[in-house]
Amino acid sequence: MRRFIRHPVNIPIEVTVTGHLPLDATSISSDLAAGGLAFHSKHNIEPGTLVCIKIPYVQPAFETNAKVIWCRKRLEDNELGVEFLTLDDAFKVRMVEQVCYIEDYKHSIKRDEGRNLTVQEAAGEWISKYAADFP
Repeated sequence: MRRFIRHPVNIPIEVTVTGHLPLDATSISSDLAAGGLAFHSKHNIEPGTLVCIKIPYVQPAFETNAKVIWCRKRLEDNELGVEFLTLDDAFKVRMVEQVCYIEDYKHSIKRDEGRNLTVQEAAGEWISKYAADFP
């Protein structure tokens, strides 16, 4: 039983095991929740290992520490679940997730409708259309 409601996202992340080089800069988070996130990696990381999660999609890049809770082998890679170390970091990641959704919305409007929105305009439209359904 999960402690947090999860929902899918596609936010590029970078993962570094504390004290080592980055694992792979192309890790993609697959699941985000108030308490942690799941992502795919070619690396197997033991539960209990501390990692640094960096989300360069937003500026300035968001960075926080987390603990690996589980690691599952898949056909081509591993799926890992990490838990944030503080509730404050968990809250900040939720805000970063919203910023990422707004950025994606801004780009999709440009691509699909040819409209150039400012960040504020995109945020206003996204909030009016989707914020009520954001878990």
